Amino acid sequence: VEQSHGFTPAMILFILPAIGGTVLSAIFLPEYISVGASGGIFGLIGACLSDIVMNWNLIFSDFVNEGGNKKRHAMILLILFLDIVVNCLLGITPFIDNFTHMGGMIFGFLCGMSTMERVSSDFFGVEEKRCWSSFKNIFARFFGLIISIAGIMAATIILLEGDGVTNPCESCSAISCISFPPWNPQDNRWWYCDDCSQVTAEARINPATGVFHALDMTCPDGKIESIDLSDLGSKDKAWLERNLPNFCRQNCDSIFS
Repeated sequence: VEQSHGFTPAMILFILPAIGGTVLSAIFLPEYISVGASGGIFGLIGACLSDIVMNWNLIFSDFVNEGGNKKRHAMILLILFLDIVVNCLLGITPFIDNFTHMGGMIFGFLCGMSTMERVSSDFFGVEEKRCWSSFKNIFARFFGLIISIAGIMAATIILLEGDGVTNPCESCSAISCISFPPWNPQDNRWWYCDDCSQVTAEARINPATGVFHALDMTCPDGKIESIDLSDLGSKDKAWLERNLPNFCRQNCDSIFS
């Protein structure tokens, strides 16, 4: 991107999406702290998409691609699409922030409309209506950057007005992490998207039977829940420790710290 469009556009395409993606992550994942340059990297991917969209007619034009470059362009587009899909799928695992990734890509796409150089069809000898061409160029130049800056400002206001704890869209967290596989029982999945693995508890034993009959568990939000274990009839402390996360998911109102 920098070689084709210059240092300044590349800097804008990296920094603004990185900021925008990070702000979106702070809004929708307030319980986590995300670090890294992935928002800016996805901003560059979004800029590549905007470059493709703006020059679509030339990329797949029969006149421009007389040498058979259409297949090569289609292959590049397929690889870029697969790269986005794979990264989105990786983003639904724990500890990978899809809000930063997707937010960065969206802001990168919008910024790319303003900063990426649109190739003129006149360069290839393809005539285009000059009034329409000028209007598209002016619209793209101002629209993308203005929407990006306005979006970042609006997201920042929402972030500052929040309490830093409450997620304004609880169901939206599924964009960044999904317990998998979802068709397995709740107590038998490969990974979970909560903080129940960190809970602690104090178990009470019935002195007459030696069986654990109650559990005082400290939930991820600090609230203590008392759980009746008399129906389980268990004396196995190791089993009880292994199942603390499941007790957390079944009994705690909040499963995030």
